[in-house]
Amino acid sequence: MRVAMVSEHASPLAVLGGVDAGGQNVHVAALAAAMGRRRVEIVVYTRREDPLLHRRVKLAPRVVVEHVDAGPPEPVPKDELLPYMDDFAAELGRCWGSWRPDVVHAHFWMSGKAALDAAGPLGLPVAQTFHALGVVKRRHQGAKDTSPPERLEEEHRVLGEADRIIATCSDEVFELLRLGADQHRIAVIPCGVDLDLFRPDGPVEELPKSLHRLVVVSRLVERKGVGNVISALPYVPDTELIVAGGPAASEIEEDPEALRFLTLARSLGVADQLHLRGRVGRESVPALLRSADAVVCVPWYEPFGIVPLEAMACGVPVVVSAVGGLVDSVVDGVTGVYVPPRRPDRLAEALRGLLSQPERRAAFGAAGIKRANSRYGWDRVADATLKAYAALGRREDARREGALR
Repeated sequence: MRVAMVSEHASPLAVLGGVDAGGQNVHVAALAAAMGRRRVEIVVYTRREDPLLHRRVKLAPRVVVEHVDAGPPEPVPKDELLPYMDDFAAELGRCWGSWRPDVVHAHFWMSGKAALDAAGPLGLPVAQTFHALGVVKRRHQGAKDTSPPERLEEEHRVLGEADRIIATCSDEVFELLRLGADQHRIAVIPCGVDLDLFRPDGPVEELPKSLHRLVVVSRLVERKGVGNVISALPYVPDTELIVAGGPAASEIEEDPEALRFLTLARSLGVADQLHLRGRVGRESVPALLRSADAVVCVPWYEPFGIVPLEAMACGVPVVVSAVGGLVDSVVDGVTGVYVPPRRPDRLAEALRGLLSQPERRAAFGAAGIKRANSRYGWDRVADATLKAYAALGRREDARREGALR
């Protein structure tokens, strides 16, 4: 099988931690690699952000990343990329004219727009993973939503024209149905976790023996709820908070959101308990997670949320906001604790209870390992995705037979 993955802003080669580099980058890279292990030929198409990048870069066995020329060859915020999607689609069409994939799998709404525009004239089936829905973003961010005004209309179009919609959690299914999606074209396939990298054994960062440690691994954007964790910190005694993500450590104090966090911590008298690490290499994340008494992930909304899965795979209990995909992956009272989003008081209460009970933390950690390993390995996710692709292929064969009659 040949699969074209389209990920217009989220390159699987990107360094994680920036404003537009996070879970989607991980998802695309890991899913493509897992499919490559199943002898599927994968090309991931992403927009060129550097003139010095090679046109094609090998990512894994049978997986290459192809940089598509669309717009200036420099970083552009994803919310400003829509004007370049026609050029992106034209390039995709040229590529697929000479290398015809069996299935196109688009990631994010702009990738869906470009993929449909390119695949339609060629008769190629398209699967779509949204990763985030504009209607949800607007609901939670209101006037702070920086998405282009065309987003909602384009998402409706993709929803109606894609041959298969791959939702990452049950909450997304409800959102899609409310938008008018055909339930028979929706498959629910979660994000996964790298079980070779994130496991309970392995190096552990040293930490002060007299303190509890909370860890947040996140992009530094407001909706991720990092400020809510800082606001809870004064009510969680003898505890330090490590926040990994954002720009490099040497640049952290120039980042507007990091400065907001530091100012908030000073105003609450917890500046000495907050440590902004900045960008942390992915290979260093497991040791950081293993050093935590709890990993905290309390976004305002979350299409899926990979970090809690990574923590669970490392045997670390999690405290999460009860939103989106986190309700699927984390089991309240078994692998972690749910709290309402944007409620630092309830978060502080949950953290105090969990940190005071080492036996409970150990039980959550053991259950998390079992759940991550049994349900969320990338090989399992790849198998489910390939089954969704196979259904597309059968439908395409039936359509061709009907046309010949």
